Amino acid sequence: MQRIKMILGGFFENCFRVFRKFIFSVVSVGPIPTHIAFIMDGNRRYARKHKLKEGARHRIGLFALMSMLKYCYELRVKYVTVYAFSVDNFNREPKEVQYMMTLMEEKIEELLMEGSIVSKFGVRLHFIGNLKLLNATTRAAAERAMTATAMNNNLVLVICIAYSSTDEVVNAVQKSYKNKWCKLQGLDSSGCGSDEIRSVDCSRENDHECAAMLSDLEKHMYMAVTPEPDILIRTSGAKRLSNFLLWQSAHTYLYSPAALWPDISLWHLIWVVLNFQRVQHNLEKKKKLL
Repeated sequence: MQRIKMILGGFFENCFRVFRKFIFSVVSVGPIPTHIAFIMDGNRRYARKHKLKEGARHRIGLFALMSMLKYCYELRVKYVTVYAFSVDNFNREPKEVQYMMTLMEEKIEELLMEGSIVSKFGVRLHFIGNLKLLNATTRAAAERAMTATAMNNNLVLVICIAYSSTDEVVNAVQKSYKNKWCKLQGLDSSGCGSDEIRSVDCSRENDHECAAMLSDLEKHMYMAVTPEPDILIRTSGAKRLSNFLLWQSAHTYLYSPAALWPDISLWHLIWVVLNFQRVQHNLEKKKKLL
């Protein structure tokens, strides 16, 4: 009986794979998004609804992420970004924060295992955010994952941890100011800590030399490793961005299905891509007007 179940399971999986290939070939007639971002909302409600234990809801959430990653790879989406842990989450009880850090380390190790989607599809991992807020072992695990996948180039998975848009903007402003100051002082980056201060002329005629430009800020954003997202999906029906990619989403197509994150499916992805294709031309026109 077990053998029959395995055979049938393999048969249906192959059928579904062939069906996906056909669907994606049809969708690919139109423009395919380069970058899709996800706010993975609804894990807790899903766990309460199905009476799941704490660890089970995270495993199901990771399974949903791996499914989306596989579909995006097959659709030839180049970048996928997920909101994993906000800066604000560090305000929770220390015990809960420590549990989340330990869980994150376990999930990172799972992503690096031989046979995982990351190794199978050649996925490059980027962990972005204020990584200094992570404990030493979690930060080391993230750095190890980035090093181990640095040569992969089929798809880039950006995992936002210790992240918020306001923190990202503040960090970019601080780094831009520091670099501009060093340039005006005639110092390289290694000399920026020097106590020596030189006279700098920031009169009106030299404003352009002193001012931080938009390009200065953008190159110091945490998300400078990716283009702006074409589509941002937040599950659970919530209509807010929760301090996620506020700077980058001015011309992003937003989609908020009622499905909780573990319930997100291939059909949600197909639906949002088709709707994106319908408005993509107008979005591109608005970008060019800037």
